[in-house]
This record gives sequence, C-alpha cells and structure tokens, in this order.
Amino acid sequence: MSTPTTARGLEGVIALDTAICHIDGVKGELVYAGYDIAELTSHCTFEEVAYLLWNGQLPDNSERRELEQRLCAERALPPMVHELLAMTPEDANPMAVLRSALSLLALFDAEADDMSREANYRKSIRMTSRIPTILAAFDRRRNGLDPVPPLTDGSTARNFLYMMSGEIPGEAAEKTFDACLILHAEHGLNASTFAGRVIGATLSDVYSAITGAIGALKGPLHGGANIKVMDMLADIDATGSDPAAYVRDKLARKERVMGFGHRVYKTVDPRATILKEMVDSLSSERGDRKWYDMSVAIMDTMSTEKGLYPNVDFFSASVYGTLGIPTDLFTPIFALARITGWTAHLLEQWEDNRLIRPRAAYTGPLGKTVGKTTVAR
Repeated sequence: MSTPTTARGLEGVIALDTAICHIDGVKGELVYAGYDIAELTSHCTFEEVAYLLWNGQLPDNSERRELEQRLCAERALPPMVHELLAMTPEDANPMAVLRSALSLLALFDAEADDMSREANYRKSIRMTSRIPTILAAFDRRRNGLDPVPPLTDGSTARNFLYMMSGEIPGEAAEKTFDACLILHAEHGLNASTFAGRVIGATLSDVYSAITGAIGALKGPLHGGANIKVMDMLADIDATGSDPAAYVRDKLARKERVMGFGHRVYKTVDPRATILKEMVDSLSSERGDRKWYDMSVAIMDTMSTEKGLYPNVDFFSASVYGTLGIPTDLFTPIFALARITGWTAHLLEQWEDNRLIRPRAAYTGPLGKTVGKTTVAR
C-alpha cells in the first residue's frame, strides 16, 4: 500500500476519469469530448455544444431541432420563483439570488428526486432554459422594470439578451454572446464542478448539486475575476490613466492584476485568444473600441513586465462590457453557460458512482487527557 501524500488545494491530483473535457496546460489546448474549442466556437451553437457535453457527440439535424424546441419550451418560471425575485432586495448579490432561485425550482419539479438518467437529462434542460430567465427577470426588477417574457423560439444567447433589454439583439451581438457561452460551458474538474460532483456522489439530487456548484462559483477566487477586470478597466477610464502606466504602478505596489495566469495553463489560455478576436470585431462594429484598446495595452504590459498571459476572464470582461451587461452579472452569466458542464459531469458521475471521500493529514496534538483540574464544571 502506497504512503498517502498531501497536495495543497489538491493540485496535480487526479481524482477521477472523464470523457467530457481535456485540458493541456502546457500546449494551451482545450477540448470538449474530442473537439477543439476553436472548432466549436467557429462552427457550432451553444445548444449543439450542450448536446455534445450531455451525450458525448454532436447532434444531427433532427436531434438539434428537438433539443432547441425543448429548451425553448422550458424557459418560463413557476409563479413562486417570480414572487421570490419580486421580494429580493435591489442590492442583493446576483449569485446569491441565482443560488436561491435555482434551489427553489426543485420544489416545483415533479422529477426532482427521480435519479434516472432520463429524468436528470430533462432536469438539465430545464435548468439550462430557466437560469437565463431568472437572471434577466432579477435585473429588470431591480431596475424598476417588469420582466420581459422569454421568447418561444431562437437561441439561448438571443433570448437572454432580449429579456435583458426588451429588444431583439443584432446578429453580431447574438453570435458573440453565443460563443462566450460555449467558451464558459465546461473546463474540467474546476472548483465548482468538483463541488457539484462531490455532492452528486452522495446520490443527492441534481438541484442540490448545482446549488452547491453555484455556491463555489460565487467565490471571487473562482468566478469573480472578470468582475475585477472590469472594475480595473472602469477605473482606468474614469481617471483617464494610461493603461500601461496604471498596470506598472500596480505591479510596483505588489498588487495583483486580475485576469492573468491560470492554475492549469502555462501558456496562453485558448479561450482568451478567441475572446480577443471576438471583442475586436464587436468593438469595430459598434464603433467603440475603448475597452478593447485598453485591454490590449494591459495585456502587452503584463507580457513585457511579468511574462504572464491573459486567461478567459480578462477578455470576457471586455466582451460583456461592450455588450452593456452590468458588471455584477458577469459571474452569473458564467453559471448560465457552465450549467451545461456541471450537469454533464453529474450525468457522468452517476453512470459509475463512487462516494468521493478524501482523507486529511492530521496536524494537531495527540495523547491529551481530561483531568479534574482541567475541566470547568
């Protein structure tokens, strides 16, 4: 029997086998079920990628149409969830709102405790359909506006942007946001996915597992980095600072510049490369290159000064900022996409389930005794 070893943060530990996602941090490769991420963002829709993650293969035309129809049909929320959103304080953390609303959905799902693969697949579709509705309805209500009912057709990207603004988005905006959802849909055994699989491994229900995953994503070390990136861009804009000088000043003060470096990638995050191209095109079409130009200047400075490369959070901030999405919705949008990867991992976990139960290395004292003089009565 081998001697147990300790790995802080489980870094480098292989906890399980998966056929969902492959990451090569040295080469900068990200693969979903055999397909390179650049191939998927160039040739597929978010709905097709959802099908791929859930089923291990891309859909044919009939399967694609069926999934799109099912996703459209499940977009409406139960009235009680709308009542919860109406009672939510305007300054509530959107991730806390999403966590609570998603958990509440379980009470109105007749299949909530049905652990068959078929039922869990249907619940995966429902959650993917309803998270956009939750987020858009919350944002509208906190701004004193009535929620916009979801569209009964069209893509997830188109529907979300429509529910946010009440206006049908342009083709470029829809295509860009759709690609963002693909890029955020899955990323191996990250903190939130692992949290969800740990909960799922107990044979708890899918809603409990996803609520836990949302709780993990809420943490600023996991899902909140692009918010910090946007805060930095906004500060540079508000103060009229030179982006390169701003970054050098932060580095001189030993402050962290968010959106750079990654636990897995030792080179450029492939998602960042794709996002950089997308925000370039979107900025040109909209006639406003402010966020893009700032981001490139920061990227070049970090490369020169620290030898660090941008990760997915860095350019996703520019994309969402250009689309006019409120900064505090950046992380919930991460969840809007990642729900497909989370549920894919749960479906895989339950195919050959084993309780996930690591050990801890005890570092406390031993041999203590309880004496009459040491115990207060």
